[in-house]
Amino acid sequence: QVQLVESGGGSVQAGGSLRLSCAASGDTYSSNCLGWFRQAPGKEREGVAAIYTGGRRTDYADSVKGRFTISQDNAKNTLYLEMNSLKPEDTAMYYCAAKTVYGGAWYRAATYKYWGQGTQVTVSS
Repeated sequence: QVQLVESGGGSVQAGGSLRLSCAASGDTYSSNCLGWFRQAPGKEREGVAAIYTGGRRTDYADSVKGRFTISQDNAKNTLYLEMNSLKPEDTAMYYCAAKTVYGGAWYRAATYKYWGQGTQVTVSS
């Protein structure tokens, strides 16, 4: 089992920045892909970014490329999402998630086994 706890959400003005953190515990060895997802009211949960073992590969949704950066601190078992140039469209509940196996598109929520509780990000215009 892997436990994930997000933090760092909040309310910011458009153009501002936030850094989300996801603390992982449990059988973290089994997680070879970590991702950030977001879900706005009435919308599908969408993949924001993902990072693979050792940080050798990252993926981003087109909507956040150039603005968001995913990273990890292995020593702290912590995943980060640095969000810059935030837009009102970024408003959503943000979740971190973990895969235990490779396979499936990184941006599909159904391919992730473990999920955090979410942290709210609200961006005002």
